[in-house]
Amino acid sequence: MKTLNKELQASITPRKALEILKEGNKRFISNLKAHRDLLQQANETRDGQWPFATILSCIDSRTSAELIFDQGLGDVFSVRIAGNIVNTDILGSMEFACKVAGSKLIVVLGHSKCGAVKGACDHVEMGNLTELLSKLQPAVYQEKDTQENRSSSNSDFVENVAQINVKRSVKNIIERSFILEQMVENGEIGIVGAMHNLETGEVTFYDDVMFIKDNQNPDFSVAELRH
Repeated sequence: MKTLNKELQASITPRKALEILKEGNKRFISNLKAHRDLLQQANETRDGQWPFATILSCIDSRTSAELIFDQGLGDVFSVRIAGNIVNTDILGSMEFACKVAGSKLIVVLGHSKCGAVKGACDHVEMGNLTELLSKLQPAVYQEKDTQENRSSSNSDFVENVAQINVKRSVKNIIERSFILEQMVENGEIGIVGAMHNLETGEVTFYDDVMFIKDNQNPDFSVAELRH
């Protein structure tokens, strides 16, 4: 695999970036790897980086974006925080990644059996974790399908909340960052939500929160998200 440079990055569209990640995940779940020389990539990126995607994921040790998408050094910006929540620091990092460094796609990546989501479902309070988990509470309250046993002991409830949280985060990014909103509107970047299954390794991308404006979806406007 070639190390990304400015010219290669510029040639990648948001939809192509999505396809690259999908292909990488297929290799991962097939226990295959693209051939790459990591030491060579380290040498070739010593003076700069041109990642094609930015991935917001959980800190869970089993959800390394570079591994599950089979990417090398300099390929993706990896933004990690418990529960893949969105805050001002995360937004600023994404604005740098896309507006300054040229990343073409933002992926909000949740995962199954998420400990942060379980903590939010159980209304855990502990030190600074309390404030972090409070950012997951809207997803807990938005889940209306579960009438009984709304706790971490109910795996279906946990997975429902995790999915809602991913989709809320995608829309949150667009609503809270004018820079990223305009880049999506202009077709410069795309944004999509996804879920990583810890047992199989497979990543499922959500079509209902896949926002890419291009010749396949020329009429899309972020204004639609406000209705």
